[in-house]
Amino acid sequence: MNTESNSTRPQGALAGIRVIDLSRILGGPYCGQILGDHGADVLKVEPPQGDDTRAWGPPFQNGVASYYLGLNRNKLGMQLDLASAAGQAVLLGLLEGADVVIENFKTGTMEKWGLGYEDLAKRFPRLIHCRVSGFGADGPLGGLAGYDAAVQAMTGIMSVNGEVGGEPLRVGLPVVDMVTGLNAALGVLLALQERERSGKGQFVEASLFDCGLSLLHPHAANWFGNGKRPTLTGNAHPNIYPYDAFPTRTVPVFLAVGNDKQFGLLCQHLRTEALASDPRFSKAGARSVQRQELRELLVQALAGHDGAQLAEALMQLGVPCAPILSVDAALQHPHTQHREMVVRIGEDYTGIASPIKLSRTPATYRHAPPTDLSVDGDKSSPSTS
Repeated sequence: MNTESNSTRPQGALAGIRVIDLSRILGGPYCGQILGDHGADVLKVEPPQGDDTRAWGPPFQNGVASYYLGLNRNKLGMQLDLASAAGQAVLLGLLEGADVVIENFKTGTMEKWGLGYEDLAKRFPRLIHCRVSGFGADGPLGGLAGYDAAVQAMTGIMSVNGEVGGEPLRVGLPVVDMVTGLNAALGVLLALQERERSGKGQFVEASLFDCGLSLLHPHAANWFGNGKRPTLTGNAHPNIYPYDAFPTRTVPVFLAVGNDKQFGLLCQHLRTEALASDPRFSKAGARSVQRQELRELLVQALAGHDGAQLAEALMQLGVPCAPILSVDAALQHPHTQHREMVVRIGEDYTGIASPIKLSRTPATYRHAPPTDLSVDGDKSSPSTS
C-alpha cells in the first residue's frame, strides 16, 4: 500500500488550480477527486443536509457511508445553502480566484439562482464551468434527471449485458457515472489547456446519456456496419473467439485470445494442436462463426487444469488469460500492491489509487474525505477533516 510521506512527493500536475466542487452523488465528485489526486486544491461544498451518498450504506465508518468515502478524498469540505442569498454570496466569494466549478444540479437550478454559466462568465471570465447532467439542457429529454442504471437501460448497455437466452442485466458497477466523471475531468483539462491560449474559460458538459452511448463499442460499430441488432452474448465477445469465460478443475478463467498466433500457442499448451490447423478454427473469423463447437472442445481440454496455474502459464506464453477473482482477491493481489493501487491516508482511510501514472508529478493523497462539515450559510468555513 502507498503510505509515502507527503513531504517526499513532488507537487501534482494540477498544483495551483483551484476547484469548487458543488456536485453530489458520483459523476461530479469523481471528477473532482481525479483533479484533486493530481494536485488541484478542491473544496467540496455540500448542501446543509450533506451529499446524499453519506447515507448510502452500510457499511459506514464513523457514521459516513463507504460509498461517499470512495469519491471524495483530496478535498476540503464545507456546507452551504445555495438556495439562500447568504449562501450565494459566500459562493461568489469562493469563486474569486477559482479556476473550475463543478456542479450537477438539475438543469436550470443554477440559472434560477443567478449562478448559471452566462452569469458567472461575465463576472469570472477565466472560470471553467463544468456541468455533469443526465441528458443535457435541451432536446427531447433535455433537463431530465439521469441515473446510472436507467441510462444503462436507455443507451443499450443492458441489452448486450447478460447470458444468452436470459434477461438484460445492469453492469455490476456504475460504469456510466464513472465514465461521465472521467469525461468531465478530461473536458476540464482540455478547457484549462485552451485557456492558456485564449485567456478565457468555457462551459464544459458531460452527460450520462452521451457517455452511455460512447461505451457501445464494438456493438455500435457492428450495427453501423451490418445493420444487425446486437444481442446478449454472455461473457463472450461478439467479434472474436475464444474470448470468453471457461470452467476448469478449480477456478474459472477468462481466455482473451485476440489473434491466430495466440490461438496456436493456446492449443500447443493444451496439447490440442489439431485445433489450430483445423479449417473450422484456424482463422479468427472462422473461430467466431464456429464458436459454439470450439467452446465445447475447449471446455473438455480445460477440465483437468488448475485455473490459476493455467492462467499464469498462458500469460507467460503471451496468451491473455486470467482467473476470475473476487473483489477482495483482486485488491489483495501482489500486482495490486506492486502498482501501489491501494492507498492509505492516516489511520481511517483506505481507497483505490489513481490509475494515472505520471513520472515527474504523480498523484498524491493529501486529504481524507471531509467527513465533518462546518455550519451552513455565511458562517461556513472549510473543514480539513
